Amino acid sequence: MVNFSQWQSGAAFVMALGIGSSAIAPFAIAAAATPAPYTVAQLFPSQQSPRRVAIPAGTQLPIRYDGAEKIVVSPTETSPLTLLLARNIRSSSGEILVRSGSKIRGELKPVDGGSQFYAQEITLTDGTVLPIDATSEVVTRTQEIVPGTNTGAVLKGAAIGAGAAAVISGVTGKKRITLGKILIGGGAGALGGLIFGKKRADVVVINPNTDLTLTLNSSLALR
Repeated sequence: MVNFSQWQSGAAFVMALGIGSSAIAPFAIAAAATPAPYTVAQLFPSQQSPRRVAIPAGTQLPIRYDGAEKIVVSPTETSPLTLLLARNIRSSSGEILVRSGSKIRGELKPVDGGSQFYAQEITLTDGTVLPIDATSEVVTRTQEIVPGTNTGAVLKGAAIGAGAAAVISGVTGKKRITLGKILIGGGAGALGGLIFGKKRADVVVINPNTDLTLTLNSSLALR
């Protein structure tokens, strides 16, 4: 026969187990039901963040320059320049991300005896202005300027940096450059060095439609 006191303590033990289990269970359920943020977004699509659209680093941007057939700058000058996107940039699904004709503003800067374009901002065709981090290859194609140089062959159809104009004027003795279009910007340093009659100098000759294709150094966030 089961002793009543033993039965009583056993029942108390079972009840204690029951109470303990029911007390523990809600905590376990609560832990399992706490969703990660992405789970909530999957359950409630209307609460998703707006889709991020970005063109990845390494993408090449074909460009064109309508201002001249070529650009002539001094190897030591920095000149502001605005380029145009030559073709639409599309996503893998064919959606147009950036339209042809978007303006890319930046600077031609001296690098290793040549010149390189550094993009700073892009103005989309709808007027949106975005920062952009992109560069061209370094252009090292040069033309030597000496007294008697046929500057017409160098400058015809060219946009000319102020520094290059100073170089050519200083070497050839021509006080005025009548061919080409002078770019806005730099050249003060080059001018100061050439007023004293330097006998030869190089200028960098850039074919913008082929030499200045841009490569994104970091992703271009569109939205």
